[in-house]
Amino acid sequence: MSEQLEKAIQEAQEAVTKQGDTVEVDAAIQKLAELKLSLESKQKEFEKATGKVSGQSKEALRAALAGVLERRMFYIPSFKIYGSVAGFYDYGPPGCAIKQNMTQVWRNHFVLEENMLEVECPAVTPEIVLKASGHVDRFTDFMVTDAVTGECFRADHLLEGHLEALLEDKKNPVTPEKAREIRELLASVGELKQDSMGAALKEYNVRAPGTGNDISPPFPFNLMFKTSIGPKGDMVGYLRPETAQGIFVNFRDLLYYNGGKLPFAAAQIGNSYRNEISPRAGLLRVREFTQAEIEHFVNGEDKSHPKFASVADLKPLLYSRELQMGEEKKAQPMSLGEAVSRGIIANETLAYFIGRTWLFFCKVGVNPQRMRFRQHLQHEMAHYAADCWDGEVETTYGWVECVGLADRSAYDLQAHTAMSKIDLTAFDKYDTPRMVEVVKVVPNNKELGAVFKKDQKAVKEALEALDEASALALQAKLAAGETAPLKTCDATFEIKPGMVEIKKVTEKVTGKTYTPSVIEPSFGIGRIMYCMFEHSYYTREGDETRAVMGFRPVVAPTKATVFPLVQKPALNEVAAKISRELTAAGLSNLIDTTGNTIGKRYARTDEIGVPFAVTVDFDSIEGDGSATLRERDSMAQVRVPQSEIASVIRALVDERTTWAEVAAKYPAQKATADEE
Repeated sequence: MSEQLEKAIQEAQEAVTKQGDTVEVDAAIQKLAELKLSLESKQKEFEKATGKVSGQSKEALRAALAGVLERRMFYIPSFKIYGSVAGFYDYGPPGCAIKQNMTQVWRNHFVLEENMLEVECPAVTPEIVLKASGHVDRFTDFMVTDAVTGECFRADHLLEGHLEALLEDKKNPVTPEKAREIRELLASVGELKQDSMGAALKEYNVRAPGTGNDISPPFPFNLMFKTSIGPKGDMVGYLRPETAQGIFVNFRDLLYYNGGKLPFAAAQIGNSYRNEISPRAGLLRVREFTQAEIEHFVNGEDKSHPKFASVADLKPLLYSRELQMGEEKKAQPMSLGEAVSRGIIANETLAYFIGRTWLFFCKVGVNPQRMRFRQHLQHEMAHYAADCWDGEVETTYGWVECVGLADRSAYDLQAHTAMSKIDLTAFDKYDTPRMVEVVKVVPNNKELGAVFKKDQKAVKEALEALDEASALALQAKLAAGETAPLKTCDATFEIKPGMVEIKKVTEKVTGKTYTPSVIEPSFGIGRIMYCMFEHSYYTREGDETRAVMGFRPVVAPTKATVFPLVQKPALNEVAAKISRELTAAGLSNLIDTTGNTIGKRYARTDEIGVPFAVTVDFDSIEGDGSATLRERDSMAQVRVPQSEIASVIRALVDERTTWAEVAAKYPAQKATADEE
């Protein structure tokens, strides 16, 4: 029922947006008013039927949820007694438990399932590593400053906020044509270059928040935290902006550990650091955050996946380039098998991880109807990338990128090979040796030494590292009596005829050396948690003060609570025994022996998302020895023998059984008014 109402709200909102773009003004205004009334009606119907705040009541939902999250200490601003520092948060007891549970689900879902090689690398990274990866030169956002106060702001955030305010301005509404123009710009704000960003800020007269002062032209700001390594401070380092580089620099040893076999995947869970210009939106944009990253190494000539059939029939919402450029601009469900066969997703391995990511999100409690995979447009793509998709979740802040899934080709290993001079390649052994024509590059050491002297070694290595196409191009110039430039890491040298011999020869080879391509799924754990918080939050029907966090049992911070009905030593003793049995079964639990009514105790634990509650009453000690087991969302209760309670809850948490099956097996217990 609630899913149907949510869908009706979504359709009504889309109708309002579409009508807002209609050019026939007189008829459009009347139609728009009718559609808005329909939308409001559906929102009220949804809230009345479910007790939940609809996704369209953004400010109300966000404020109510923030109150619960901070009051119950899921997470709070860091250094609070000193006024806090933007972009840093402390996780409290339930937040720590959820984060630990979520990362363990991730580890089981990916690392265990795929037999991945997990590593843990330092957060402090030498400059040379991040120079090779491109982060030192290119890991930037555009910043602007208040022309009077000097306060700093992130340019794309200012532009986004200004454009959204224009669309929502009821007193001075923009024309339908302008609204379409603004929405087109909003869709591409994150990809604007420096000049086009400056032009957009100027065109829309964006000013500094709070003061209304002029702002500076945008300029790049590197997001990495710089530090020094060692007592002398003469080695530059950075706090890592991502966990991926630790995997790349360990590729050679991981390949050896894996017996030299490809494909294989390596994974790392750890904290990353980005000096955000203007952190906002809680856990969605912070300066320290937990990443879970996978680097799947594969032969670039064969990106099939042996398990692709297991996800080929899944139909997540895909927002392809074609749909983004089309009139409707809406994601559509499509089977991953069809997406690969039509060339929408570049290869099976990338599509496989999209499917597994979708299943992971469903497992941890993200609504699949409010999740999509958006393909990067051509101008967004790095020059080396074959295909990129973002896993996005709809929240009160709009669509939030939580996962990046990219086919990065062989760029990363090639970049570290060039900088480190260490061979980061793999060897594909043929079943039987083959006679093949190869290009051989034979430097003339005597001639190179006479001309280049101390640079002879660098020039020789650069010549020997040439790929076949580059070597043949060089040979063609030399054969014509011309000189040819040769780039090394530090300089460019002119190669003349006689310095090198380049020829084709036929050889018997047993295999092929190549630099593997990389498929990279990268997960922001904090962002996923926040999206899950929003999707899980609701209030009891008829009582907006009773908040519930409807967590899936697998990620819930506490799996069960145990309540003695009243304060009696005999009841407390039975409750303590059941608690010990739950703990022995690996189930986190709480005993609440306060004098509050059962109803108040239920409400308090519902607010932190405890899925099951056990109540010990007088029948538990004087009657049949059973206890009441309550399920949070339905509030249904059954009587379960004390000896079976731990195993029943364990099976529910592990999803080996369902509440419907438990309710069918055990006698129902009617709740009293005091209990609910």
